[in-house]
Amino acid sequence: MPETVFVLDFGAQYGQLIARRIRELGVYCEIVPYDTPWNTLSVRSPAALVLSGGPESTLVDDAPEMDPAIADSGVPILGICYGMQLVARDVGAELVKLDHAEYGPATLVVVNRETPLFDGIPDESRVWMSHGDSVESLPDGYAALASTPRCHVAAMGNIKKKIYGVQFHPEVVHTQYGRTVLDNFLREVAALGREWKMESFLERSVEEIRTRVGGDKVICALSGGVDSAVAATLVARAIGEQLTCIFVDHGLLRKREAEEVLAAFRELLHLNVIAVDARERFLHKLRGVEDPERKRIIIGHEFIDVFEHEAAKIRGVKYLVQGTLYPDVIESKTPQSKAGQKIKSHHNVGGLPEQMGLALIEPLRALFKDEVRELGRALGLPENIVNRQPFPGPGLAVRIIGDVTQERLEILRDADAIVREEIDGATLDPHPWQYFAVLTPVKSVGVMGDGRTYANLVAIRAITSEDGMTADWARLPHELLGRISSRIVNEVQGVNRIAYDVTTKPPATVEWE
Repeated sequence: MPETVFVLDFGAQYGQLIARRIRELGVYCEIVPYDTPWNTLSVRSPAALVLSGGPESTLVDDAPEMDPAIADSGVPILGICYGMQLVARDVGAELVKLDHAEYGPATLVVVNRETPLFDGIPDESRVWMSHGDSVESLPDGYAALASTPRCHVAAMGNIKKKIYGVQFHPEVVHTQYGRTVLDNFLREVAALGREWKMESFLERSVEEIRTRVGGDKVICALSGGVDSAVAATLVARAIGEQLTCIFVDHGLLRKREAEEVLAAFRELLHLNVIAVDARERFLHKLRGVEDPERKRIIIGHEFIDVFEHEAAKIRGVKYLVQGTLYPDVIESKTPQSKAGQKIKSHHNVGGLPEQMGLALIEPLRALFKDEVRELGRALGLPENIVNRQPFPGPGLAVRIIGDVTQERLEILRDADAIVREEIDGATLDPHPWQYFAVLTPVKSVGVMGDGRTYANLVAIRAITSEDGMTADWARLPHELLGRISSRIVNEVQGVNRIAYDVTTKPPATVEWE
C-alpha cells in the first residue's frame, strides 16, 4: 500500500471531501472514527493525520476527544476547525465561545511566514469559516500563523512537532487557496510524494483479485451503472472467463438502455453476460402499487429472487462481486447521528452473499465515485458508460409518481430521452450532474390543434452537484427549456404540459419519490 494519511472524523459535514481533496493531490487517504486508538492506527504506519471539523464544541464536558497518544506520536498533524480547537485546548490554549458564530466567507491575513503552510499564498485571501468557538491565545511552542477580522487565531502551528491547525475549511471550493494549504501540509510538512495513482491501484487490484480467487468461479450483478460496470471489468481483467455477469432487465430502464448496456458489455468489453428478461414479472408485481417505498422493496426482493435463480444454474461459484464504494464503507464505520432517519430503501444485492454461501469481492470499496470513473477510463471503458448519470436501482418506477403501467413507462421513456438528448447536446457551464424527466400523477386541460386535451404533466429535474449529497437546480437557458418543452408536447403522445423543478437538496431529494 502507498503512504496513507488518516482523517479522524469528528462528525464533519465535509469529512469525505477532505479525503477526496487529499487523494486528488496524489496521496492515499482513509477516514476513521475520531476515537480510533493510536495502537490501531500505528500498525498502519500513518504518514500524517488530519483532524476533521465537527458540530460539537470543545468547551463542553462530553466533547469528542481523540486518543492522547496521537498528539505524542510524532506523526504530522493538521487540525481543521473543530480539529484545530481540540489540539489547541489539549496543549493549554485559551478558547472562548463567540457571541455570534461565524459562518461563510472571510478574509484571511497571513501574519507569520516562518512555516511552509502558507507558501505560495498571498498575504490576503478568501476562506470559508464555520465555527462557534475561537482560539484566543496559544502556549509556548505554538504560534499564530493567520487571522481574520473576527478570528485572532485563524491558523496556528508548532514547527518542531509538525502540528498545525486552521480554523477555516481548506477542503471546500469557497476557500481560495485551500488546495495549496493542503498540498503544503502534505509536501512540505509531512514530506509526502504523489504515489496515489489510478494505474498503480489498477495493477495492484488485479493481482490481489487473481491471488484471492485462484481457479474458482465468480458472479456479478450488472445494473448498467458505472459502479457495477467498472467492478465487473476490473475482476474480468484479473480472472477472465471465470467471471459470469448476470444482467436482469426489469423493464424499468431508460429508452434503449438494455440494448446499449448489453452491446457495450459483450461487444466492447467482452464480458461473459447472461441476460434475463424479467420485464413482465416486475410489472405484474408493481401493478397498483403507488407508494415509492413499497416499490423499492418489491423491486429489491424481486431482483434478488431472479438473480439467485439464475446464479444457481452456474456450478462452482464461490464469490460475488459487488460495487460497494468508499462512502458506503465510511457510513458503516464513522459516527452517525442518533436522530438519523431512513429516507429511502436502497436497491442492491444486500443479504445475497450470506444466503447463497458466497464470499464477497468488493474491488471498489476504497474509491469515491469520481475515482471509479477514473478507474473506468484506465480500464478502457467507453465514455457513455464511464459518464453514465446516477440512476436509481428501481429505475423509472420511482420516477413515475403513482401506478406503474406499460403505457406510463413508455410516456416517461420518450420524454426522458428528449430531456437527455437536448441537454447532452447543449454547451453548458457547469454541465448538470444529473437530469431526467418525471411523470407526475397530475393531468390538466390543454389545446392541441382545434381540440381539447386532458393529458399528463411531465416535470424536468436538472441539478448541479459534486457527489449528490447536496444539489442545486441547474440554471438551464430558457431557450433550451423551451426546446425541450416543445419537443415533448409535440412528440410524446399523452403529454400537454411541462414543469421545471427549481428546488435544491435539501430540502428536496434528487429524485421526486
